[in-house]
Amino acid sequence: MDYVWAFLVGGAICAAGQVLMDLTGLTPARILTGYVVAGVVLSALGWYAPLAELAGAGASVPLLGFGHLLAQGARNAVDRIGWLGAFTGGLSAAAGGICASLVFGVLAALAARSRDQN
Repeated sequence: MDYVWAFLVGGAICAAGQVLMDLTGLTPARILTGYVVAGVVLSALGWYAPLAELAGAGASVPLLGFGHLLAQGARNAVDRIGWLGAFTGGLSAAAGGICASLVFGVLAALAARSRDQN
């Protein structure tokens, strides 16, 4: 049943993004940014944790999960070091994922040959 919920919730998140691209003039970059902000807002309202509990990777893998990670990191850092944690906590919490994406991006660029797109 976990797989079904992950598929349904993750699919609904992706379908909402597709509907936004099809019916509005929003660019994909703006929609992705909106997803990160929505993850922060849902986390602040306390609604993201139950969603992630229900859907597992279906909710935590999309950009909503990244927004939740930033919000949780900032919240934990504020509790630990004070108001300065609001600025540093999100980056500290997400540093591992950001670093891994950069390293694997560079490795992929070194392993693959680029071609002229024209």
